[in-house]
Amino acid sequence: MARGSSADSAVFFVATLVLWAVSVVFEMAFNGRTELMAVVGGFWFFQAANWIIRLSLSRDPLFVNTAVSLLHSTITSGSVLFIVVNQWITKGLSNIFDHAQLFGGTWLGAYSALCFSCGYFAYDQLDMLRYRLYSGWIPSILVHHLVLLVCFTLALYRNVTINYLILTLVCELHSIFLHVRKIRRMAGFRDVRSRIVRVEWMLNWAMFFTARLVGHLLITYKLVIDAPKFGRGIELPLALFGMFGMNLLNFFLGFDLFRAYKRERNQQRHRD
Repeated sequence: MARGSSADSAVFFVATLVLWAVSVVFEMAFNGRTELMAVVGGFWFFQAANWIIRLSLSRDPLFVNTAVSLLHSTITSGSVLFIVVNQWITKGLSNIFDHAQLFGGTWLGAYSALCFSCGYFAYDQLDMLRYRLYSGWIPSILVHHLVLLVCFTLALYRNVTINYLILTLVCELHSIFLHVRKIRRMAGFRDVRSRIVRVEWMLNWAMFFTARLVGHLLITYKLVIDAPKFGRGIELPLALFGMFGMNLLNFFLGFDLFRAYKRERNQQRHRD
């Protein structure tokens, strides 16, 4: 029964990914949205990185997937910080968080960065489905990617809330340390008493609370207080739904992170 349920969920996520790909191709081919080529470029960039790592470092699907995810987190967090700091310098802090800027504006480089990340999430969804790098009847990581693909792609099609979504990607700063921890453990470095591991955990928790948890809660708060300014379109309900999903997943991620921290410390005590 468990295998059948898992197979059924895989079919659902494969079907949604195919529908997403068809919609992107339709927008480019029939509506002339050539700017969406950055989505395709993002997909093939990370797929090429996958092939290079598989051929040069390891053929383990989990290691390859994690290494590519680390590459995405590093590129994306750097891009987002550059975009935000550039706007801060040119327009001032108070102006960049104005509703008109966040909803209808597009900061320099923001559209392309969002397209690039959209391509990554499509690649990662396909890679996890191909190598079954997920667990459970309703895998949270596949749900997370599906929600992001829907929210990001609709925003790109309508060219609204681009800057809001760029701010949500600040959480990739925390993802860097999630992926570093996983690669570190796969490489066999598990001594929690070592200075490197202690610093890694410290940065992991710091980025979880600041870049992910508090960051997403502040974005949700901004959406709520600016709700009357959105009008009657689909943008506000979709944004609130997406942020509710992200905040819920952040809660479960924090719980899993705490359990992993305790487990590493207990394993070290037993070895001693």
